[in-house]
Amino acid sequence: MSAASRSANAPPRLEPFRLRGANFNLLVLRLLDPRPEVVVPAIGDQFRRAPGFLRFAPIVIGLADLEGVAPGEVDFAGLAQGLRGLEIVPIGTTGGTPELRNAALAAGLPPLRQVGREGPDEPAPPPAAAEAPPPPGPVAVAPAAAARPALVVDQPVRAGQRIWAQGGDLIVTATVNAGAEVIADGNIHVYGALRGRAMAGGAQNTEARIFTMNFDPELISIAGYYAVRDGLAAAPLGRAVQVRLEGERMRFDPLG
Repeated sequence: MSAASRSANAPPRLEPFRLRGANFNLLVLRLLDPRPEVVVPAIGDQFRRAPGFLRFAPIVIGLADLEGVAPGEVDFAGLAQGLRGLEIVPIGTTGGTPELRNAALAAGLPPLRQVGREGPDEPAPPPAAAEAPPPPGPVAVAPAAAARPALVVDQPVRAGQRIWAQGGDLIVTATVNAGAEVIADGNIHVYGALRGRAMAGGAQNTEARIFTMNFDPELISIAGYYAVRDGLAAAPLGRAVQVRLEGERMRFDPLG
């Protein structure tokens, strides 16, 4: 019996698709300026300094910093079109006022629910009438969440590869080549040369650090603060270095 005959005689599937819930780590592009004509060229400039940075990455647009900005002041359709022109994929918004979220939704950018919340960010409901507090009872202590083990990579990370350690540290025992990208919610350790892009503190962890035995990156980032190769002239290139945040400033300290 031919393959075509077997396919024709096979019983049809009872369901053509399935929906499953899943959690994904996504980068948030925090808008500090509502004008696409300012934001998009600035991102394009970073692309020229660090080729491949965020290429084809899904991005959530953060609106929390646009306090006092009216919906009509943000061209969400133009912003989305500009980002797609840079090969960035905007998929929705987070934070901001209901008016801003509705304006973004009209441009095809829905508000996204953060993990652990029952729905998209909404204004807090008004407080209920004051009532007498209940008598004190035993305090329930939630068990500590188990720490996720570090992701260990024993092979060199090649150009074009992207490795993400979700919920923990990333340890690379070899070289991160130019054009490669390593991301971690925690710290990043590279026991070789760091020549590609490294982004630590992916979950807004400002205490995260980057450690490498040979510091020569295209781009580094901690909790959204970043520096590209052109801005590292004062850093100890070619040496063992740890990178950390001091306020909003990156600090580069020699190791050893």
